[in-house]
Amino acid sequence: MRLLVVFLVLLLIGCAQTASNGPILNLLPEDKEIQIGRAYVPYSIEEFDGLSPDRQVQEYVRSVGLRLTKVAERKLPYEFYVVNSSQVNAFALPGGPVFITRGLLEKLSSERELAGVLAHELGHINARHHARFLEKQFGLSLLLNIGALLVGNKPYGQALLQFGQVGAGLLSLKFSRDQEREADDYAVQYTYKTGYDPQGIIRVFELFKSMESGGRPPEWLSTHPLPETRIKEVSQDIAKLRPSGSFISDTEDFQRIKSRLQKVRPSFEEFDRGKKALAQREAGKAMEHFRKALEYYPENYTARSYLAYLLARAGRLEEAKKEARTAHEQMPQVFLTNYVMGYVEFLSGSYRRSLEYLERAGGLIPDHASTHYYLGRDYEALGNAGKAIEHYRTALELSQGRAEWASDAQQRLRRLGGM
Repeated sequence: MRLLVVFLVLLLIGCAQTASNGPILNLLPEDKEIQIGRAYVPYSIEEFDGLSPDRQVQEYVRSVGLRLTKVAERKLPYEFYVVNSSQVNAFALPGGPVFITRGLLEKLSSERELAGVLAHELGHINARHHARFLEKQFGLSLLLNIGALLVGNKPYGQALLQFGQVGAGLLSLKFSRDQEREADDYAVQYTYKTGYDPQGIIRVFELFKSMESGGRPPEWLSTHPLPETRIKEVSQDIAKLRPSGSFISDTEDFQRIKSRLQKVRPSFEEFDRGKKALAQREAGKAMEHFRKALEYYPENYTARSYLAYLLARAGRLEEAKKEARTAHEQMPQVFLTNYVMGYVEFLSGSYRRSLEYLERAGGLIPDHASTHYYLGRDYEALGNAGKAIEHYRTALELSQGRAEWASDAQQRLRRLGGM
């Protein structure tokens, strides 16, 4: 809850009102922009199938990204994350976080292309495109939510629904043609100034165009429109620079990292099949795929977490505990491993331990309905009716009463006098 309140209050600080013209929005202060971006990092990690567990991959991409930030105008706490999704995508959050998917990294052929992608996303951050989106789209509604929250007239779940809507908006944000042009300008300058061949940006655009014409357009195009004129305009920008001398085109490090990713691809392909089977309610088939994913790559903590969850639901708690603990040891800082540990400990009757993990999960992603439901169950089992009621109410509001546990939560609320 503390994370949400801080987030909402911070956004309120960036808002102002005049009597003559009604609500207007001031520029979001930079420190508040940074804090908002950080708040949505865990949210983004889960939306894109978790962090790559390969530290060499993470460190390599981070090193390329940080090299580019040295010439960026805004001095922000930039961070770079490789996420496991097979989508061909890259995106940024306000104030510094930049994400690139495993799917896109596998498609790139050189370090100059990687630099071009990262530089483009840094361009959006330095042009404050995300901050402008927040100011325009969510300022007033968040202001109303904050006021209601502080005077206690609106349930906490409603404020959390707003939190989720902002996150969804950031991750599906479609930039205008002018914004893309501006980000391209930054990308050309950043790559050129850091010694990368700026033609890498053109190569990435050509890759996306070929994928589009091949019938499977990359997800990047859904939020970053790429008309033919953009390629021509960027080519003209590069020509104006008259680049000469030696520029970085590719490195052994890039090829080594790409090779590492290709070796574990079968694991993540099995993971994707497992998710698809799970969506079709074929739990047994899903478990087979997750087990196969772990045979290919034991460090695939996302597959291990999903397997632990399904084992727990099947009543195989000892097996579930083993898998959940291993996954948590592999990646203790993310929502998924903490939530699954909390769920398994709850089913095992270890309510205090469950509470510990679920509180961590809730601190990372505060609008996850099932986290609140199981927190309610833990608090109820430990004799804290007030806390149980609070979490049951929030869980029902977030799920809009459609979760599989909704009727149970309603019955418990009535029994505890919360309805």
